[in-house]
Amino acid sequence: MNVVQKEIEKSNDLEKEDLSFWTPSNQWKSFIVSLTGLFLFLVPIPYQGQWTIGIGIIAEFLQNKFEVYLPTFMTGVLILSVLGTTVMKVGLRYQKQWATNSKFLRELLDVNWFWGIFRILGAVFAVMTLYELGPKFIWTGATGGTVLFDLIPVLTTWFLIAGFLMPLLLNFGLMEFIGTVVRGVMRPLFKLPGRSSIDALASWMGSGTVGVLITTQQYESGFYTKREASVIATNFSIASIAFSLLVINFIGMGHMFVQFYITVIVAGVIAAIIIPRIPPLSRKEDNYYELAGKQIAEEVPTGKTQFRFAMEKAVARAAEVKSISSIVKSGVQNVIDIWFGLLPLVMGLGTIALIIAEFTPVFHILAYPFVPLLEWANIPEASEAAPAMIVGFADMFLPAVIGSGIESELTRFVIASLSMTQLIYISEVGILILRSKIPISFLDMVIIFLQRTIITLPIIILMAQLFFL
Repeated sequence: MNVVQKEIEKSNDLEKEDLSFWTPSNQWKSFIVSLTGLFLFLVPIPYQGQWTIGIGIIAEFLQNKFEVYLPTFMTGVLILSVLGTTVMKVGLRYQKQWATNSKFLRELLDVNWFWGIFRILGAVFAVMTLYELGPKFIWTGATGGTVLFDLIPVLTTWFLIAGFLMPLLLNFGLMEFIGTVVRGVMRPLFKLPGRSSIDALASWMGSGTVGVLITTQQYESGFYTKREASVIATNFSIASIAFSLLVINFIGMGHMFVQFYITVIVAGVIAAIIIPRIPPLSRKEDNYYELAGKQIAEEVPTGKTQFRFAMEKAVARAAEVKSISSIVKSGVQNVIDIWFGLLPLVMGLGTIALIIAEFTPVFHILAYPFVPLLEWANIPEASEAAPAMIVGFADMFLPAVIGSGIESELTRFVIASLSMTQLIYISEVGILILRSKIPISFLDMVIIFLQRTIITLPIIILMAQLFFL
């Protein structure tokens, strides 16, 4: 009996030690900051006739305020990225203390030759586009001009705000709380932890690129396995409601937005259930990022309610934040890393992808197999619509550009819906994934893009036929 009593006392002591974080200050910190993060990233807000989120309003305000200056400013940043990489290489070559001591600067600037070439290409394309130098096919409005004047300003402001404010979403317990609560749905349905629902919501309400950014940070922090991060990045980077509304209006079918978005949701959910269960995603290792190890714990222990355990995980996470300065530092590093590391790749790789789409028959040739399929499904103007099935790999907006010239509303509806469910487009999401430590190769992305196209296209055609009866 004495032995049993000692074990009970020992267990009680451990429980008390584990709950030392459970203080009113930590509880309020977790609640208030998480509520702020929830409002900024996940709560839809009506703004200027459309639905968006808090960080979207801030980002759009900054973009409109500095729209004239952003292309020039970011061209300077891209040039600085190349210069910084060069200086870092020289510093490491001669073992300079400033180069070897800063882990952040080394990870930011000491890149391999492949990414170094694209940093140079990004800076060169930006200068050529800004000043209209060299061959026109590089800087025209359909290629380099689209990236520098349309895409880069949006990404610059979105990532500036998201990078600074993302710690509010990730570091104060919201992921832990929601992850524990919805684990019972996400695990059996998608074979994913509950916290992945936050990634999907952040994409849905804000931006697919923000969703990938969250996934990357969660993977590198030890909350997702390699397989889970790969699945989330390629299946949950959902196009936002705002962008979906833009596409359906651009294609001239705003009056069918409700039917359109229902189609996107149904096709997207079915694809997210099937694709993680087939190669290449099913073959990804269920191991955590080596430098972080496993940090997640969503299983509810015996003797505790799900809600109580979710609250404990949230407050424990918030208790780890000791100062505002650490959050500010993390936010600044996030923004610098994206501006120096990601945007040069967007400019370089995005311009090349658009040149291929605009001035070569590559996507038209690849689209030939879709013509008989579309004809068999009684889709009008099948040969004109087929390239839209493939060109979305270069950029998500290109299918809408192709589809806008097609007369049939049914065909335009199918094109718009498919462009929203393919998700893998190299100009933004693809580059984010390639640059991250998530183990997805370029070939993997091509295969997953085709899988999503093949799986969602029949669903979209069936629903379109029903809506247009």
